[in-house]
Amino acid sequence: MIPLIALLVGAALGLVLQPEVPAFLAPYLPVAVVAALDAVFGGVRARLDGTFSDRVFLVSFLSNVVLAVFLVFLGDQLGVGSELATAVVVVLGVRMFQNLAAVRRHLFQA
Repeated sequence: MIPLIALLVGAALGLVLQPEVPAFLAPYLPVAVVAALDAVFGGVRARLDGTFSDRVFLVSFLSNVVLAVFLVFLGDQLGVGSELATAVVVVLGVRMFQNLAAVRRHLFQA
């Protein structure tokens, strides 16, 4: 529950403060957000399954974000940044929908 509350507080602060993202970080921000959301949905699923560990969540959150950003950076260096970014978003998006489906099944027994 704490990750979900932190996500909502962070989103509210972002809407209120409207921070400026430097141009050189702009290609990495969407991928980092998707990776972070994937970790949050995984944490919610683990919590409902009774297997949540704050250490595992923290490591998952940080490693997802770092790996996703690194892959996009590597793609930029190889000249295929947008294609690799799309691949990362698709993979993480599929994982998010799988976790969301598991949460839905747990909550509604459907």
